[in-house]
Amino acid sequence: MPPLLAVPNVSEGADRDRLGRLERAFDRGVTLLDRHADADHGRSVFTLSGSPGRLTAALTAGAEEAVETIDMRGYAAGHPAIGALDVCPVVWFDPGDRAAARTEAVAAAEQIGGLGVPVFLYGELAREPGRAERAYFRNGGLSELWLRMESGELRSDFGPKLPHHTAGATLVTARPPLAAFNVELDSGDVEVARAVAAGLRETGGGLAGVRAIGLLLSSGRAQVSTNVHDPLAVPLGEVVERVRALAAPLGARPLEAELVGLVPQVALSGYPVDVPIRGFDPERHTIEARLAEAND
Repeated sequence: MPPLLAVPNVSEGADRDRLGRLERAFDRGVTLLDRHADADHGRSVFTLSGSPGRLTAALTAGAEEAVETIDMRGYAAGHPAIGALDVCPVVWFDPGDRAAARTEAVAAAEQIGGLGVPVFLYGELAREPGRAERAYFRNGGLSELWLRMESGELRSDFGPKLPHHTAGATLVTARPPLAAFNVELDSGDVEVARAVAAGLRETGGGLAGVRAIGLLLSSGRAQVSTNVHDPLAVPLGEVVERVRALAAPLGARPLEAELVGLVPQVALSGYPVDVPIRGFDPERHTIEARLAEAND
């Protein structure tokens, strides 16, 4: 069976020793395709490739390390998060692997729940339509999650009835590849980034399948941080052009972009040359290239 992918997101973006320990934990019996750390977002994203069973074992080992090394009680970074291992999607690249990815995601969720961390299934694995979006669990942060679970309003799919006292909770799904894609503006006004994000995301009448927030980076630049749920239907060039159109009336324009992890090659079709993707290497940052290298 072809390997599946997994893209665990942890709530640590700066501590090198901690990230090294997490990388070694995740890199067990699978192939580590990429690691992206971001201190502003307080987040790191690992991209793994492995066969069913081995992928669950690697995700469980990484989750255990995250529980031991990340304390969410003082979390104050820019990216919304409710857990040390915050999000743990299993990804199919070939549509024929969808069922295998769903099975693997549920197996990983059960194992992570066994570590004493409540796990919520979201996306297409959500038990109810209202639980499909990550924002449903993240709204109000970890403190609000505690209250909702204590009251019985919110019940985990696996694991305990309350958040782990330091590691919070974990969100798990199975999905096709998405693009985590950030666009930096020539503005230091976070309200400009927030206004652009509001017009860009699907719920604001923007692009289908796009989620977006506005942040202020330590560099002083405002950033529009997005998840593009179907980068085949909405390539990244279209996202940039929509950001350009939304930012122009506010006196701003896109300067530079950033990929978090890997994307399908087709997502870069028609990408504009005037908004470079920082550090982008087509041999390192597309799923196809990294899988081909790993299989050599």
